[in-house]
Amino acid sequence: MKSSLISIFLPSLTGGGAERVMVTLANGFANRGFAVDLVLASAHGPFLGEVSPAVRIIDLNVSRVIRSLWPLMRYLRRERPKAMLSAMDHCNIVALLAKRLSLADTHLVVSVRSTISVEPASSRDVSARIVYALVPKLYPWADAIVAVSQEAARDLERFAGLPARSVQAIYNPFDLDRIRKLAAEEAAHHWLQPGQKRPVILAIGRLTQEKDFPTLLQAFAAMRAHADARLMILGEGGLREELSALAQSLKLGQEDFALPGFVKNPFACLARAALFVLSSRWEGLPGVLIEALACGTPVVSTDCPSGPREILEGGRWGRLVPMGDVEALAQAMAEVISTPRAALPDVRIRANDFLQEPSIDGYLRALGLPPHPKK
Repeated sequence: MKSSLISIFLPSLTGGGAERVMVTLANGFANRGFAVDLVLASAHGPFLGEVSPAVRIIDLNVSRVIRSLWPLMRYLRRERPKAMLSAMDHCNIVALLAKRLSLADTHLVVSVRSTISVEPASSRDVSARIVYALVPKLYPWADAIVAVSQEAARDLERFAGLPARSVQAIYNPFDLDRIRKLAAEEAAHHWLQPGQKRPVILAIGRLTQEKDFPTLLQAFAAMRAHADARLMILGEGGLREELSALAQSLKLGQEDFALPGFVKNPFACLARAALFVLSSRWEGLPGVLIEALACGTPVVSTDCPSGPREILEGGRWGRLVPMGDVEALAQAMAEVISTPRAALPDVRIRANDFLQEPSIDGYLRALGLPPHPKK
C-alpha cells in the first residue's frame, strides 16, 4: 500500500460546486506533501485548468459513472492508495462496490454534498432512484461518511438508518485568498463595468429544479416596481429554454435579464454585484453563498435545507426568506439593494470562518491520515 497516496473519485470536472470543492481539496492535500490522484470517470470540464501540477489526473475514460466500476477496481488493485474520498451519491455507490469487489484495504470515505432525503422524489431518472435505494444498504460499508453541514449530516442519518452522530459534518474548504485575488480582476460582463448605474442582482448555479430560478425571476419582476435593477444568472443546465421563456412572459428584456452561461471567474462578478441571491429549494452547504460573503457582497437566501441558516447564523449575515415565496423574496431584494452598503453587515468577517486549512485537517482525519505525510 502506498502510505501517502490519497485518491479522490469524481465523475468529471464540469462546472459545479462539488467539483470546485474537490479540486480545492486535491490541491490542498498535495500542498501538505501527500501524493494525490484525482480519479475521474471522464477527464473533462472547465476545472481541469485549476488542478495543481502536483496532482495526478487519472482518466477512467468512460461515458457514465456506473461504467467506471471495473476500471476503478483495476485502479485500486494497481495503485493501492492509502485512502480514497468519493463525492456525490452515484460515485459513492461505485466506490463502495469497487472497494468491496477488489478486496482493497484502502480507507474509503464517502461524502454527501446535498440534503439527500429530498433528492429521490425530485429525480425522474431510474438509475438515480436505484442509487438512492442502495444508500441505506451500502453506506455502512464506508470507513467514514462525511456531509457538508450539520443539517445534511443528520438528514443522511435519518434517510439511511445510520446511528446518530455517525456522519461527520465538515464544512467545505475555501481558498479565500485566491477568491479575493480573482475578485479584483475585471468582470466579464458589460453590466458590471465601471460607470453602470443600474445595480445587478446576481445568482449562480446549475439551471436545474433545485435552484428554483423561476421563483427568483418572478420575484425580480415584482420588485422592479420598487427598485430599478438587472438580474443575471450564471450557470448552465437543462432549464435554460424554460427560464428564457419565463423571462419573456414576465416582459424582462435583454437589458433586464441575462443568462451568460458558465463564467470561469464568477468572483469578479460577485464582487461587483449589488446583491447575491440564493433561491434554492434544497442544498447541502451552498458554497456560492460563502463565496459571495468572501467577496463582500450582500446576500439574500431561501431558508432551505440545508446550509443557508448555518452559514448566515440564522440571518445575522444576510436575509433568510421562505422557499418558493415570491413576495417575500421580492421584498427582501428590494430592501437590501436600497440599503447603503455601510449599513449592512461586513459579510467578509463571516467568510473567514470557512478558511480551507481547518477543512483540510478535518478531511485528513476522516481519511485516517495525519496532517502531513510521515517521512
